[in-house]
Order: sequence, then C-alpha cells, then structure tokens
Amino acid sequence: MLKAQLEYIRSKTDIVPEIAIVLGSGLGELADKIDIKCIIDYRNIEGFPISTAPSHRGRFVFGEMEGKKVVLMQGRVHLYEGYSAKHIAFPIRLMRLMGAKKLILTNAAGGINKDLKPGDFMMISDHISCFVDSPLIGKNIDFLGNRFPDMSNAYDIELQKTIKEVAINNSIPLKKGVYCQLKGPQFETPAEIKMISALGADAVGMSTAIETIAAVHCGFKVCAISLITNYACGILDKKLSGEEVVETADSVSQNFEKLIKEIVKSI
Repeated sequence: MLKAQLEYIRSKTDIVPEIAIVLGSGLGELADKIDIKCIIDYRNIEGFPISTAPSHRGRFVFGEMEGKKVVLMQGRVHLYEGYSAKHIAFPIRLMRLMGAKKLILTNAAGGINKDLKPGDFMMISDHISCFVDSPLIGKNIDFLGNRFPDMSNAYDIELQKTIKEVAINNSIPLKKGVYCQLKGPQFETPAEIKMISALGADAVGMSTAIETIAAVHCGFKVCAISLITNYACGILDKKLSGEEVVETADSVSQNFEKLIKEIVKSI
C-alpha cells in the first residue's frame, strides 16, 4: 500500500522534501504561507486516512520554506476519529519514503505543569505513550526499520539544542517538558490528570506520540513543539472546550509561524 501511495505522490510532484512538518489543531494556516508547489488531498490517495477533526484540512502541501524543500501535513488523523495506530503511521512513513529525513511535529496540548500557561510553546523532550497502541504492533515492515527500535533519543538531542538556540536568538519564549498522549476525544478527568502528572507528564494531548514512534522506527530525526492552549482539567475550576484550543492557537499564530520558519532555516 505504501509503495502504491508513493507512486501516486510521484505522479503529481517530483519534489523530494528535506523536512516534513505536521501541523496540529489550529496551526494549519502556516501551510498557506509557504512557496507552494503542489497540493494533494488525502482523499485522493488510495487507502489513506482522511482528517475529520475541526481545523484539519486533510492535505499534503509541498513547497519551499526558508530555502528548504518541505512537505507539510495540513491536518493529521487521530485515534478518536476511529483510526488505528497503524493508520496514523501511514502519513509519517509515506513522508519518509518521499525522502524527508527530519520531522517537525506540532500539536495543541493542555498544560499540566503549573509553569505552563495558555499561549506557551513547549519543546517536547520525551513522551509517555503507554496509554495508546503502538503503530509497530503486528508484523514488522523490515524495509522501514528494525523490529525493536530504540526510543532513548526519540526527540533528537541535537535538534532540541538547535530549537533552543533559535528561540533565544528570536526572543521567543520556549519551555521544555514531557508530553503524554491519551486517546480522546473527551478531555481528561481531574483524576486522570493527577495520575499522569504523577507519572511525570507536563502536558497532555491526543496526538504526536504514535507519530513519533512510527517516525523513529523508519529513520526520521524528530523534534516536536506543543502549543499550550489550555490548562488541563482540574488545574483551574473551568470547563474545557475545543473552541478554546483554536482561539488560543489563533492568538499566538504569528509567533508560532516565526518559530517554525526559523527552525526550518536552522536544521
């Protein structure tokens, strides 16, 4: 299936991206601001999962950003949409087969650590994925990677150093922490937040860790940034909503876009 999907992509564009970028909830407008060379809707790729989440447009955008050839996912898929971890791995693996070697993941997340507030950027240093299925369950795809990939440097240390330097040089506040992926679509309960806080999570969301596992398996160097869009459940006496996520993302989109562009320029 992956090889057939790659053949379809190659029939539409011969761009070989250096960097792949996944744009999370409320963050997709960046894809409209690059030097676009080709757009391919997910629904036109046979067997490909289609985004249904709000603000996820469901397409690959190929082009140039800061002098680098890039492919952006303008929307991802999630477990809560009814997709399996294997479905979530499809786009990541396909972008690796396109030729991309570095992957920038972004997401909207709830802040657990009280040092994180809505509007903050958190560079992910590690993740907790034990509450969701691994995309590697089942027969290994040997041409992608080995059966038991090491995850000790899942979020590449050298890329993290570069991101820190980029943030400092551009006066963009950047925090660092551990991200936990849960299934959703419901927001977490206060008890669940207490549990994953005790496990060491600084932020929580409904994506990214599965993508990272698939990416490490197939040889990507990975980095990831969470936009903290809300306080996690129980941190404040306040109900959570999906609208709040998008509103916060919109309010800091300019800084987010600048950060991603400068990271692309530097890695």
